[in-house]
This record gives sequence, structure tokens and C-alpha cells, in this order.
Amino acid sequence: MKRIIIMAVLFGFSLFTNNSNAQNKGKVKANIYSYTVENIDKKEVPLSEYQGKVLLIVNVASKCGFTPQYKGLEAIYEKYKKDGFEILAFPCNDFGKQEPGTNKEIKNFCSLNYKVTFPLFDKIKVIGKDKTPLYKMLTNNFVTGKSSVKWNFEKFLIDRKGNVVKRFRSPVKPNSKKITTAIEKELKKS
Repeated sequence: MKRIIIMAVLFGFSLFTNNSNAQNKGKVKANIYSYTVENIDKKEVPLSEYQGKVLLIVNVASKCGFTPQYKGLEAIYEKYKKDGFEILAFPCNDFGKQEPGTNKEIKNFCSLNYKVTFPLFDKIKVIGKDKTPLYKMLTNNFVTGKSSVKWNFEKFLIDRKGNVVKRFRSPVKPNSKKITTAIEKELKKS
């Protein structure tokens, strides 16, 4: 009788394991440190340079209804940067062509209108067949699941070890309690 129970438990475990593997097929490990991107001045930046920092990665646009979120992004950057927090902003023209400018125009817009001091990067694709490799990982991994970025100002929280820990859709404001609580939690970890 014990033998039958043990066999049943092992069989059930193997079904669970196989089902779990099938659900996770194609998803990648959610760590950013193996990626290299270009900053807004077209200089290569290995994301491993941010080791030990808590990051918020955001796809941004200058002519979007969510563009005023730049103000909230700058506010949380100013509040937490001394504690090891960085924002990495990636301009994107994928949604409604709301980021038509050149890198120089984007940089000037952010500086003049929102006094942005956090790092800006080269304009990228976050959807479709030309999606940048970083965003392929951010939108298909064990933590965030598999779903495309829906609009501008979608946010991904990264821990001090380079792992994706949370995803916030566009309507969630950067300085909302939901995001600041998550940032503070990650900043407290070593």
C-alpha cells in the first residue's frame, strides 16, 4: 500500500513538473546584465554597469498623454538616487508615432520641459519583429510573463542583482504608492 501511495505522489509530481515546464517553454531568465544598449548620445552602455543599483526601465515618448509622467519619474529619481536608484528611459515611437524626434530633440525636450536628469537612451522598438533584445526579455520571462508592452511609459523594476522583479503598466504613475513602495522594498535589500 505504501508503495502505491509513493508511486501516486511521484506520478503527480512529474505531471506538475512537466506541465510547469510546458508553461515556461520559451521564457528567458529575467536578468538585464548581459545586455548592452546605446545611450542618447549613441555610446554603448553595458547594463552590467548598473550592478548594485535598483532600476526602473521605462519606454517614453514626448507627445503622449502619459508624457507628464516625466515629472513623476524625475521626482522619484531625485528622492531615491542617493540610495542607489536609477531610471533608464528608452524613447520609443511605436505607439501612435508619439516620439518622432531625433535623439537631440528628445534630449532637449526632456531637459527644457521636465528638467530630466536621469539617463536617456537611444530610441528603440519595444514591439514587433524589430523589438530590441532587452525588451524581448522584459516582455517574455518568468517574472512578468509573456505579453507585449501596451503603450508608452510602461515600467519594469529591476533589483540590485539585475533581475526583473515587477512590471507596471502605463497608467500607474511613477510616484504612486504602488511604485514607491516597491522601489523602497528593493532598496532595503542588499
